[in-house]
Amino acid sequence: MQTYVIRRLLQSIVVIILVSMVIFASLHLLPGDPFLAKQGIQIGLTGEDIAKLRAAAGLDKPIYLQYVIWAGNALRGDFGVSYYDQVEVSSLIALRLPATLQLTVFAMTFALLIAIPLGIAAANRQNTIVDYIVTAIGTIGMSVPSFWLGIMLILVFSVQLGWLPAVGYVPFFDDPITNLKHIVLPCVTLGLVLIAPTMRFLRSSILEVKRQDYVQTAHAKGLSERNVVFGHILKNAMIPTLTVVGLQMGYLLGGSVVIEWVFGYPGLGQLVIDAIRLRDYGVVQATVMLFATGFILINLLVDILYGALDPRIRYA
Repeated sequence: MQTYVIRRLLQSIVVIILVSMVIFASLHLLPGDPFLAKQGIQIGLTGEDIAKLRAAAGLDKPIYLQYVIWAGNALRGDFGVSYYDQVEVSSLIALRLPATLQLTVFAMTFALLIAIPLGIAAANRQNTIVDYIVTAIGTIGMSVPSFWLGIMLILVFSVQLGWLPAVGYVPFFDDPITNLKHIVLPCVTLGLVLIAPTMRFLRSSILEVKRQDYVQTAHAKGLSERNVVFGHILKNAMIPTLTVVGLQMGYLLGGSVVIEWVFGYPGLGQLVIDAIRLRDYGVVQATVMLFATGFILINLLVDILYGALDPRIRYA
């Protein structure tokens, strides 16, 4: 196990380096730069002023040299200063990260609390009205764009009924009740999108496991349906489903970008959208690298959990 984890960590480091190169090159090859964007906002900046600002920021150097300097600083935890706000990038991320983490954890918890029972119910009642309803819900959920769903929830629960705020965020420890009111709609929006694939995959996995010989043996021994489902079927069906859940966690990190923008939620998603618009290279690079690193670590954790769920799995 230890050898496997070390090998995967080394692979992850290579992937992170490649991702950083792609992100860096993609941003710097786009037309325009932070100071040209700033010229459209700040009146009085001349071409000579912009040239001096670009030279001071090192943007006049060759792109490969800019990457080496940025990567070297990033390894020391220095992601530079925002070209627009003149604030350290790490400080901006630290300010927004708690909101995104709360949204991600709440959305995944909400999705699993609904997807797992529905997937079990649909599999245990195959070809019944329950199965048809759950399958229909899953199909609709996978077809509906998350941004459209978020807008519909705002129209119903904020505009029409006035039950929940449409935009904004209050830190949990400042006002827990207001915090929960603000997070309900974005949490439900992200969660509903994740319920469908998780539920459908779990249903298929359970149906496949139910056909195995050891399940038939468990029934023949006189075990109750509950013991067979939770003691034999579900544990084995969760192994392939865990892969889907890990991928969905990665989607949550990336999908929160659009959802945060729709709900005016001040997390990393909204930060990176504003930074892209302003060509704020340092903020975009650091934020996307954080998303990519989180996704890689989640998948590593999923691989390790395989061994905990199935003792037959050995990491040679």
